[in-house]
Amino acid sequence: MAEPVEIDRAAVRRARHGEPLPLLVLLHGYGSDERDLFSLVPFLPEGVAVASLPAPHDAPWPMPGRSWYPIDELERRDPASVTAAADAVLRWLDEEAGAVPSIALLGFSQGASVALQVARQDPDRIAAVVNLSGYAAPGELPGDAALRERRTPVFWGRGTRDDVIPPALVDHTAQWLPDHSELTGRVYPGLTHSVSEDELADVRRFLEGWLAEVQASSSRESAEG
Repeated sequence: MAEPVEIDRAAVRRARHGEPLPLLVLLHGYGSDERDLFSLVPFLPEGVAVASLPAPHDAPWPMPGRSWYPIDELERRDPASVTAAADAVLRWLDEEAGAVPSIALLGFSQGASVALQVARQDPDRIAAVVNLSGYAAPGELPGDAALRERRTPVFWGRGTRDDVIPPALVDHTAQWLPDHSELTGRVYPGLTHSVSEDELADVRRFLEGWLAEVQASSSRESAEG
């Protein structure tokens, strides 16, 4: 079992913090930090609070930035380490996001894999996931059956020239996501292990759908109350 890890709460970057808005949590990639995905805020829908979290580990020297979990070699990813990182995100949500009306996660690469693992650990808490150039960790988790029944909306975007994620993990994810989520997927011709303007436009539309559902749910609750 991987050792527990924690999010550095002082390093979290926020936009529209303190407003009673749905919360989008950003989880950066390997060798980056909380400032990276925070630069996407201008491309995101209005009406959403944003929190960009730092990963709990330093990336190994000489790599700059931080890491959600160790990568010993390209073909091996320890699912227990992914789960430990996901549990750290859930503990942060327990302390920092208790009153928000809805939570979605957006991750890139390592962060995307952690985002999916968070949804698997607590399917009832996470309303939507954006998986950019990431993968679903192999193995079974206790929440997988509930996630399959819940059909949480997931956007999965990746490039045809992305040579960072091993093909076996891409193939696993391509089978796992349709079985466990309401999947919106797109493959971008010529895109490497990165994010394009076309992909960001698709992400915005996906998140607007999440926000529309949050608003519709709030209207139904008001009518019933």
